[in-house]
Amino acid sequence: MTTRRLVEVSTPLGPAHAHVVRPPHARGTVVLTHGASGGLGGVDLNAVRDGLVESRWAVAFVQQAWGVAGRRMPPRPVPQDEAWLPVVQALRAGRGRLPGPLVLSGKSNGARVSCRTAADLGADAVLCLSFPLHPPGKPEVSRADELRLPIGAGIPLHVVQGERDPFGTPDEVRAELRDAAYVTAVKGEHTIRVTGPLVDAARAFVETLA
Repeated sequence: MTTRRLVEVSTPLGPAHAHVVRPPHARGTVVLTHGASGGLGGVDLNAVRDGLVESRWAVAFVQQAWGVAGRRMPPRPVPQDEAWLPVVQALRAGRGRLPGPLVLSGKSNGARVSCRTAADLGADAVLCLSFPLHPPGKPEVSRADELRLPIGAGIPLHVVQGERDPFGTPDEVRAELRDAAYVTAVKGEHTIRVTGPLVDAARAFVETLA
C-alpha cells in the first residue's frame, strides 16, 4: 500500500515541508524540490513525482523553508544550503527513514541546491530538471561550476533540459560537461509542459541506479 505523509523539518530559515509518497518495496528515494517560485504546483514537477512513484520510487516533494514562509525569491546559496541539509538528513533518519539509493533532484534553483549539497549529503545521484546555466541573455554569468560539483565528487549526474530554455539550451549545458550523455534534450522552455519525455528521461536515469 502506498503511503503519504507530511514531514515538517525545522531549519535555520524556519520549517520546511516534505510531502512524502512511498510505494510498497520502494526501490530508492528521490528528494525533489522546486525552483525560484517557491511552490510545488508546477506541472513538470508533479509529472516527475507521479512518474517516479509509478516506477516504485519513494519521492519526498520538498517545499523549502523560504517557500513555506512565502518569500518570493530564494536566499543566497549559503543560507539556502544550510536550510536544505537538515531536510534531507531528517528524511534519511529515524524509524521512518526513506531507503537508498538517494537521488537529489530539483527544477532550476532546486537543481542548483541539489548539485551544491550532493557530496555533503552522500547522495548517490543528482537529477537536474531545467538547470539554470545562466540568466536569460547573459551567458557570461555562468553557473557551470555548480553543475559540475557532483561529477567532481564522483556522483552520477543527469540534466533534462528544454530545447528552447532561455537559461541555457541543451547544447550549452553539454558544452560544460565532459560527456554529452549527461544531458537529455526535450521539447519545451524552462518549464517543460509536454511532460511525457521529461518523465521518461527521469525514469531512465534512476533505473541505472536501482
